[in-house]
Amino acid sequence: MNARPAKGGGRWVTVPPERVHPWIDGFADRHGPFSATGDDQMVRLSAADGALAELHVPFPPMKPGPPHVTRLVTHAQAERRVGVFLVRLGGYAAGVFHGSGLVVSKVGSRLVQGRTAAGGWSQQRFARRRRNQAAQAFDDAVETAVRVLSPYLGELDGVVLGGDRRAVDTLREDRRLAPLLALETGPFLVVPDPKLAVLRETPATFRAVRIRVLDPPDG
Repeated sequence: MNARPAKGGGRWVTVPPERVHPWIDGFADRHGPFSATGDDQMVRLSAADGALAELHVPFPPMKPGPPHVTRLVTHAQAERRVGVFLVRLGGYAAGVFHGSGLVVSKVGSRLVQGRTAAGGWSQQRFARRRRNQAAQAFDDAVETAVRVLSPYLGELDGVVLGGDRRAVDTLREDRRLAPLLALETGPFLVVPDPKLAVLRETPATFRAVRIRVLDPPDG
């Protein structure tokens, strides 16, 4: 579990699916009895001392019906088949997970020179070459994603994107990705160079329950 400040107040806590129920028990221990409300996107816990916890449903929507906490725990712990596509300029990774286990993957990279021209090249020539390198790198990334993820398209519960937002946004208009993007779900995974080790660690984030915690008014 980790915590970071939340925009608008409070803090974000990321909790593994297996730890959601113990976390809720701990919330009750710290803040007293609570009431639970919610919908298919979020469960809200309002404690006796004024503390509030907003538990965001992973892979929404959650099936309707009470009790909210039991449904959320069951939903979060379900084993899903999820596609992951990570892209940064010059590097990419695509994989399919069942639960937290990696079923199939492909990782690659292609040289894209830095922004500073060197060796006496004209700036214009350098910029043109860099654009061509970037275009080829992105094309390789898209081809890899389609080759790895498309065979599982009918089985996927969602597709999680990550890497660098600017790089991913560059690829969104590529029609080859349309069937995969139709399954896009959060969170966006901001990760370093998308190597195999980085890809393998992504379930810790995309399977987790994101919780916004607001402490009671007296602190």
